Amino acid sequence: MFGINRKVVAVIFGVLALAFVAGSVLLFTPQGQRSTQGKTEFTVNGRPVYELDLARAQQNDPILSTNPQGLLKNLADVNFGERFVITNALLQDTARVGVSGGELKKELDTIKERFGLQKKEDYDRFLTQVGYTDSQLRNELRDQIRINKRIEDIQKKAEPTEEEMRLYFELNRDQYKNEERVQARQIVLDDKATADKIYAEVTAAGADFAAIAKANSKLNAEQGGALGAEAGKSEPGPVTRVVFPNAVADAVFKLRDGQISKPIEAGGRFYIVKVEKYLPAGDVKFEEVKDRVKEDAKRIKGQGALEAYIEELRAKASVKFAEGATFKFENPVVAKVGGTEIRLAEVTQSVFANPQVPQLLQQGLGELAVQFFMPQTLEQLISREVIYQAARSLGQPFFGSKSDVANQAQQWKTRDITVTDAEVRKYYDSNLANFTIPASARVQAVNFKKEDKAKADAFRAAALKGGKLEELAKANSGTVQDYGVVNPGTMPPVPNRLVFLTRGSFPRGPLGEVSEVVKLEDGSFQVLIVGERKAEVLRPFEEVKDEARQQVLATRRAEAAQKWVEEVRKAAKVENNLQKVLTALTPKEEPKKEEPKTNENQPSGNQTNPATPANPPANR
Repeated sequence: MFGINRKVVAVIFGVLALAFVAGSVLLFTPQGQRSTQGKTEFTVNGRPVYELDLARAQQNDPILSTNPQGLLKNLADVNFGERFVITNALLQDTARVGVSGGELKKELDTIKERFGLQKKEDYDRFLTQVGYTDSQLRNELRDQIRINKRIEDIQKKAEPTEEEMRLYFELNRDQYKNEERVQARQIVLDDKATADKIYAEVTAAGADFAAIAKANSKLNAEQGGALGAEAGKSEPGPVTRVVFPNAVADAVFKLRDGQISKPIEAGGRFYIVKVEKYLPAGDVKFEEVKDRVKEDAKRIKGQGALEAYIEELRAKASVKFAEGATFKFENPVVAKVGGTEIRLAEVTQSVFANPQVPQLLQQGLGELAVQFFMPQTLEQLISREVIYQAARSLGQPFFGSKSDVANQAQQWKTRDITVTDAEVRKYYDSNLANFTIPASARVQAVNFKKEDKAKADAFRAAALKGGKLEELAKANSGTVQDYGVVNPGTMPPVPNRLVFLTRGSFPRGPLGEVSEVVKLEDGSFQVLIVGERKAEVLRPFEEVKDEARQQVLATRRAEAAQKWVEEVRKAAKVENNLQKVLTALTPKEEPKKEEPKTNENQPSGNQTNPATPANPPANR
């Protein structure tokens, strides 16, 4: 399905890091005094942008701060300039939004808590470090609170209609399906001997599980072990896997009506569970989940409303550059889809938001980033616009951002695709790795220096006898490294090979399996302590049939969606001018001056008469 970076707020507000919406604290840009702000560079809706404010914002820009050159510098200027204009237009548009003293205090307290500024002298020192006065900081906070309130208001008013909610439900039925559930009772005991005894009782003919649970269980005894029961009642209600420890859930959800599990150990206790009724996963009616659907649809419609608001704000913004301005930028059209224009800043915002790009810039590979990411991103934007326009002809109430509408249109076009049981089985047989639980083990390593082979041997011998790992390691000058529970390929090569690629197991002691002393690549030594070893397990087809079906279905629908996109793309009128724009933005190299030719038989202009000074004194 179609995907474009949808973090509209994060991209657009990057200039001043206006990010309270995401729960973070602003990055401070020193404001300075109005008298020291220099000349006006340009105006946004008639409001001046001063030289010093612009320079400080440029220093905080993640791309410009890498000091790009040539074409990259020009692209970064366009990207920065557009975001800076939108930010200023946003500040102007929200200037009249009210902010109470309590709201301001709350945000200021958040900053003080975040940076540990409980004492006045600490707060004053902090202000000095970031180049703010208390008044300037409060003004900045007011601006950001105003923006947040405007955003919240826009999204709050974006109420989905009944028609939109029903469409969203229809396109996303799978996420509203009931999980598999059980109506069950449990008996929880503290030791295995008692658990085995109680298990024999509950599996005897005519046994009353609820009565035995009431007399013996450490949990839910007063309700006869009933799970999911209402307060004061003893009838079990439907519960999902989350109410059980993982090991217990794995066993319980393999049971069917009337079956009882053997004692299962988890967290130092033993569980005996009787499933009175197994409830498989299944579809639900719209009315049953309407509130959930409304919440999800409202969030998506709010994103669309915010996107439209920002686009309108920029469209109305008037930018005029001052005479002699040192910073100027243009935002040329790089593509057209029908009558809709895609401008350069739309491409740069997505490209520069990619975390790989700043890394490439720092490595001096910025040109590579432009060559690879710019055309690729523009193609995505063109496809999005093509699908967005085609979606309007489908007669459905798609809603949200352009990306949301594009995704919904593809979902709608592929909604009737189904797969057979035979196709699901074939997929399972061809993709066993997708349904395999990898091997695992809990691994700790004790490391020794190059000269400490004898100490490593002594540690291993002691570890096989038992004791506290940290004390044994310290006594032999070793250091403990805890890898935790790991799977194949997640540790360095040597321990990974020893634990997962070596046949058999190590000698076992009280601490677990203890490996031989192994020499690492750097010449140091290591001993591994391995516990909780579990072999790789292939999950049976019947257990994962629904999961496999969803994977096949997702693949088929993605293929069908791609085919439809290609069809509408061919029918669309698309004009791509990216290369022309990039060529125009690439600085022209100055032609090299040719050296004057000299006659081998004549003295060159660089030669001097030995009798004459090379630099005769100037007349005074």
